[in-house]
Amino acid sequence: MSSSNRLGRGLDALIPSDIDDFVADSLPQELKTDENNISKLNPADILPNPHQPRSEFSRSDLDGLAQSIRQHGILQPIVVIKTNAGKYQLIAGERRLRAVKQLGLASIPSIVRTFSEQEQLELAVIENIQRAELKPLELAIAYTKLVEQFNMTHEAIAKRVGKGGSTISNSIRLINLPHAAKLALQKDQITEGHARAVLSLDNSTDQTILLEAIIKSKLTVREAEEFTRKLKAGNQAEVPTKAKTIRNQHSALTTSLGKLLGTKVNVMPTARGGRLVIEYYSDEELARIAGQIQGQD
Repeated sequence: MSSSNRLGRGLDALIPSDIDDFVADSLPQELKTDENNISKLNPADILPNPHQPRSEFSRSDLDGLAQSIRQHGILQPIVVIKTNAGKYQLIAGERRLRAVKQLGLASIPSIVRTFSEQEQLELAVIENIQRAELKPLELAIAYTKLVEQFNMTHEAIAKRVGKGGSTISNSIRLINLPHAAKLALQKDQITEGHARAVLSLDNSTDQTILLEAIIKSKLTVREAEEFTRKLKAGNQAEVPTKAKTIRNQHSALTTSLGKLLGTKVNVMPTARGGRLVIEYYSDEELARIAGQIQGQD
């Protein structure tokens, strides 16, 4: 199955948790990971990655991970590169390595790569990202994988994909959207600009109010930003006049169509256009409605 096909299956399968699986179709056979490629290494022989973008790790998170490893073992191996000194340099999995050292375990499952293999894998990931027609949230997840599993900085990603560092940072921030906003973004009910307006609000209640206003009243990004400023100021935010007019027009349209067709009709705005939903409750009613639309008696 191609990566682009996998990416179209919804939020729960946007990008596989294992970055190797994400790029599997782009890799030569000898680089594909299987159980035979996993080694047991002494944690003391593994050096930290000097380019690790995260400088601080929560003590409580490490304690929780250590407890999970104690009970269930390590579910995903770390990734290392063998150095000339007979040691290994960590590429991905610093939290797992720290937790294993905390537990005092004698070994940790590891995927050992050469520098050339690692570079080839990074290139395959970048090429897949550039080739696939990813939606904003899918891109955010892909960039996050590059940060987490390749220890790439936002600036390094930006250079590789030909975009600005702030563009990458803003994209990755979409991961922090509330679940309802993620769904709306994935379904094209809101744009990335709308999503950034939602993210600018700290209060989850205000985020919900804004999201509902954007979808129901079809706010432009500029209107959403103005709506956001009023919410931040503690003022009662009102739907802009233009959006109110559009909503009233939609209401009149659905009422008129509903009477004409003898059933319930809804307009569902999206970020670009919308959907007209005509409800029916039996095959016979569907045939009747179709006949009316076609001008039949």
